[in-house]
Order: sequence, then C-alpha cells, then structure tokens
Amino acid sequence: MNKTTIHFFTGLILVLVAGWQGWEEVKAQGADWLPVKYVRIEGTFQYIAKGEIKQLLREQVVNGLYNADIQQIQVSVEALPWVKSVRVKRVWPDALNIEIKEQIPVARWGDEALLNIKAEIFKPVVRNNFSSLPLLSGPDGYAVKMLKVATDLSAELADKSMVLAELHINERRAWNIKLQNKMLLNAGRNQPLKKIQRFLKTVYLIGKEQIAKIAVVDLRYSNGYAITWKQGEAKINWKKLAEMNKT
Repeated sequence: MNKTTIHFFTGLILVLVAGWQGWEEVKAQGADWLPVKYVRIEGTFQYIAKGEIKQLLREQVVNGLYNADIQQIQVSVEALPWVKSVRVKRVWPDALNIEIKEQIPVARWGDEALLNIKAEIFKPVVRNNFSSLPLLSGPDGYAVKMLKVATDLSAELADKSMVLAELHINERRAWNIKLQNKMLLNAGRNQPLKKIQRFLKTVYLIGKEQIAKIAVVDLRYSNGYAITWKQGEAKINWKKLAEMNKT
C-alpha cells in the first residue's frame, strides 16, 4: 500500500469519526437544537380527531426531531381503533408528517365490533349509531365468508326491493336472516344460500301486498318453504291466487 492510499484512508477515517461525533452532538442537543414545531396529520377523516392524535404524541416528540422514535410513534397511532394504517416520516428541520388511512365500516360484527371492506374486525372505543349497516354474527374465522355472502345476498335482495338487515350463522352453521321489513328467513344449515335464492325466485308469485304480511319463512324444506303470517293478517286463498297467476 503506497503513501497516497494510506493518506486517503486515514483522511476518510477522520471524516467518518468527525461525522459520527457531529451526530452525537446533535443527538445530545436534543429538543433544544431541533425541536418539533409541527405535527402534520394527513388523511380524510370521519371518525378520527386530529387533536386526539396530537395529544397522544405530545410526550413522544419532546426530545426533538432527531430523537423522535418513528417506529414507536407509528405503533402508538396504529393502536387507535379507527386507524387502518399509518406512515410517519421526519421533515427537516422541524416537522413530523403522519399519513393516516381511516377505517371504513361496512358492517356490524356482533354486539361490539365492526368490519371494514376486507372483513377485518375492529372495535371503536366510542361507537356511533351504525344501525344502517347490516349486522353479522358467526363463528370465529367466519367474518370474510359472511361479508361476501352478505354483499352478494344484498344485491339479490335489492332486485326484489328487499334490504338485508341481519345475517346470523350459529355454531351448528345454520343460517338465520332478518330483512329490513322485519321478515325472518330460517335457511337452516343444508344448502342455505340455494334455498334463499329459490325463495327469491318464487316470492313474486305471492304479490307485493302479501309479501308485506309475511313474518317468518321456513326454508328448511327440500322442495319448498313454509310461511308464517304476521299476527292478525288474513290467510291467503292459495287456490284463488294460483288461478290469478295462470291468467
């Protein structure tokens, strides 16, 4: 190794040492030298309060921009129930940028939780009134399947001017459905979706006025279904109805 090379590496080492010492001095200066003046929170929010996030981070930025623990800040914000994802970055010389995606609820899950579009379960600390969303409940691990069923079923019900209110699958895997008009569909556990679709294909034969009088539809039959009418409603003359549908 010649003298020129030795001088080069010696100079490089001195530069690195000086640089390291410089950063150590910056770190030692802490909040006094590089205070965090701004915490910028970006995103479209319906349920998240920016003030709540800033309050959460107050103690985590007191040591300055350089000493701020980015990973810990991200973990803290992600722990908030309405936060779906978060990205944190330093913006020199005095700011933190926090990009947040908020959870968007598409269904209720049981009594205490909500589902997002990916059927991920989350539990808000304070729940708004989400009664307009369908209520789903089922065994552990069934959220993805049930949300897909509810989505597909809602589309089929809409064709019949019906709206899904609740879908329940019990531990025996039996399906029970409640519509917005209070009608109950007991589909059982044997090919429940097929039986629901069969009902929807034939219910128009009853007529809109009669449909409004239905309380319960028992679909657990291999070749048909049984109807229970709301209390006080007159019984249908099925023979007359059949004759009317022939004309």
